[in-house]
Amino acid sequence: MEQNYLSNLIVPKQKDVFGQAALDFFKTKQVKDIHVFAENFEPDYIPVDYLFRAFDEMPILERKALANASGNVLDVGAGVGSHSLYLQNKLHLNVKAIDQSPGSIEVAKMRGVKQVELTNFFNFSATEKFDTLLMLMNGIGIVGTLAFLPNFFEQVKKLLLPHGKLILDSSDLVYLFDKEELNEKPTYYGEMRYQIGYETIFSDEFDWLYISFEELKKQAKLNGFSCHLLASGAHYDYLAELKPI
Repeated sequence: MEQNYLSNLIVPKQKDVFGQAALDFFKTKQVKDIHVFAENFEPDYIPVDYLFRAFDEMPILERKALANASGNVLDVGAGVGSHSLYLQNKLHLNVKAIDQSPGSIEVAKMRGVKQVELTNFFNFSATEKFDTLLMLMNGIGIVGTLAFLPNFFEQVKKLLLPHGKLILDSSDLVYLFDKEELNEKPTYYGEMRYQIGYETIFSDEFDWLYISFEELKKQAKLNGFSCHLLASGAHYDYLAELKPI
């Protein structure tokens, strides 16, 4: 079985970058940045208040994803619960939020998400099954590499009802590379390796997958899923719906 750094991880509190940033913002409302480091790329950042965005502040693809959620919903990588709160409070759906960040789960509880669990998606087991699995903000990134996708789809099948659906967004990173660079890459160009930091806290390095719609559709078929394009974004991003065949 392929292994992935994130496959059985609950983030240690001393390395819980997103969680500590979220806790600090929730308590102080001071906007600070989460820094993102990737080899061969300039450092990037995420303002922590972005994690707390309201529905009308979300990108169009996220809003469309929430509109397509139905029934019993599992919000995977829920963070501080912004998507879960909308589904719970505005659409009145039954939502369970899971995340592997202790601080993020704590904040989600304090914000009013009714059902939360600190767990890793790949280790998560439930007595109930779900109509909708929701993985936003490139939530499929937790897969890490293409090689781990069969394990991912196997877990999705365990959690979905027969008529259920997986809704996810991702991006095609092809625009970052010229043709020569793509030809020379030994691995899939959407396989990235990151480290994140907040003030004096830094995560371990981890693999993160961005996958083009064409590759996702191919991999879905190989693993017994249909794959339908719900919407395309303005910059190589897209929203997809997958169902067990």
